[in-house]
Amino acid sequence: MKKRLTFLAKSYGLTVLLFVAAKLAFMLCNGTGHDFGLNDVASVVTHGLSLDLSTALYFLIVPFLLTIASIWIRLPRWIYWTYYGLIAVAFALAFVADTSLYPFWQFKLDASCLQYLATPTEAMASVSTGYLLLRLLVWLAAAAVIWLLYRSFAKTPPAGGGRWWEAVLYVLLAPLMVIGIRGGLDESTTNIGQVYFSQNQFLNHSAVNPVFSFLSSLGKSGNYIDSYDYYDDQQLAALTEGLYDTRSTDPDTLLKTTRPNVVIIIMESCGGQFTNLGGDSTTMPRLNGLRREGIDFSQCYANSWRTDRGVVSILSGYPAFPLTSVMKIPEKSRKLPSIAASLQKAGYHTKFFYGGDVNFTNMRSYLMGTGYAELNWKADYSLQQQATAQWGVRDDLMLTALYDDIMAAEAGRPWLKTLLTLSSHEPWDVPISEIDDPVRNAFRYLDQCLGQFVDRLRQTPAWDNLLLIVLPDHGYRYQGVDETTLVYNHVPMLWLGGAVAGPRQVTAICNQSDLPATLLGQLRLPHDDFTFSRDVVGRNYQRHLAYHTYNNGVTVIDSTGFMAFDLDAGKFVAGEGANGERLLQTGRALLQLTSHDLIGK
Repeated sequence: MKKRLTFLAKSYGLTVLLFVAAKLAFMLCNGTGHDFGLNDVASVVTHGLSLDLSTALYFLIVPFLLTIASIWIRLPRWIYWTYYGLIAVAFALAFVADTSLYPFWQFKLDASCLQYLATPTEAMASVSTGYLLLRLLVWLAAAAVIWLLYRSFAKTPPAGGGRWWEAVLYVLLAPLMVIGIRGGLDESTTNIGQVYFSQNQFLNHSAVNPVFSFLSSLGKSGNYIDSYDYYDDQQLAALTEGLYDTRSTDPDTLLKTTRPNVVIIIMESCGGQFTNLGGDSTTMPRLNGLRREGIDFSQCYANSWRTDRGVVSILSGYPAFPLTSVMKIPEKSRKLPSIAASLQKAGYHTKFFYGGDVNFTNMRSYLMGTGYAELNWKADYSLQQQATAQWGVRDDLMLTALYDDIMAAEAGRPWLKTLLTLSSHEPWDVPISEIDDPVRNAFRYLDQCLGQFVDRLRQTPAWDNLLLIVLPDHGYRYQGVDETTLVYNHVPMLWLGGAVAGPRQVTAICNQSDLPATLLGQLRLPHDDFTFSRDVVGRNYQRHLAYHTYNNGVTVIDSTGFMAFDLDAGKFVAGEGANGERLLQTGRALLQLTSHDLIGK
């Protein structure tokens, strides 16, 4: 048994070492023009190790099964040598392709390269025959070396001599392998974003395992994003004319300064039904009161029903999709503009706070790829603090951490700090019990945390130059509130702080995705790259409309009403009639316009 376990350990360890060696080769071959040192190389290896360990387990499955069989029978060696040969060829191809393509693509190897197999002539037009021959030789040589390493180092397990309890041991080990492949027992599963650690994207890319990057993107290449082809170009242009104007024409002045410090608090699931927007004056009394004290965008609507979609809409001004999460596709999300990147260019320091697992849904790669210089998340807190809520560090602790960070902020340099809350989420485990309904009780807790945070900040000099923006990531389906009801997508958005010129209500119908253009317009900063974000206090904002997608459905709201349409069923779930048909045309046009934009990135 000992020799069989040693065989498995050697096979697994060699695979991990090969992945580490590939990282070093990648950095050596592509380092020109990228500033990094030995400490950065060490960071790439250590941060990338978790993905390497998980990926290596996939390739241990066959040796593991062969080892179990060897307890009773002697398998011919050619079975092992053939398997090692196959993965040697695959690994070498992945390593060489990844290293060679990176200077052209500037992102890691993924399944999009398969698209070029249909047109190899065009794919090879940019390189010489000598270039291709050299890569071919390196690939074959690397495959031979890898195969010889497996053959000489891992060898084969001994045959026979096993007992029943050894088989039981392997059965017990199998779930551990599954957990390792998954990446643990937390909510997030193994993903590319978990290895991102730097503002230097070359270091992040170097840490990514190219084999995992390719395998995880299979099924997402080609037409994996539905293009929603409803109209020809002329019809599409007519239906969407004037909907997205990236200018800020004579916007109302909402702020006292064009360089405030900015805090954005994204409230988990805080739909309008828990506030006086939906007629509830008791669940969140502090938020209701704050709406009267600042700038209240009273006709704001969510873009999506999921956090990963909502965060992208808020921070990048990018509308959500029915079935696709842009955050989960790093090669797309890294190309998005963002509030953080725009403010960073203007001299702001940027930091993101989240009490949960920042690797969930590839959030880390999105945040670091779009301008956040620092991340503060669950791993930065004690085990006791991490256990204060099912999802991680509860909201009062996170808001205290945010407050302390504001107090310690560097003087003289503006900053953006963003916090995503988490306690107002199932299983609603909050440290108060003031309302019998556990859902509304969780929102009461969020309300108290927010109110206390604002009260503390008001007493400090930091308040004078502060713009505090509060809005949710999405609404919440609860007690009959869903896509068939207008209040489901109707969400609060308010601007507070000493930087605000005075209380007022903005009644323009808008989306969360309009925050970037509206904010940057107030800061007199360009926002032309936010193609789908509108400055809703600009004079040029004429077509007041809000757009929302859910699980293969679309909702559109304007001054005449709203409609919701189920794309799977092909029927209205709200707003049927002549006006609904008109809004559906707009919704379909926006699906087509935005999906084509995403496919083209």
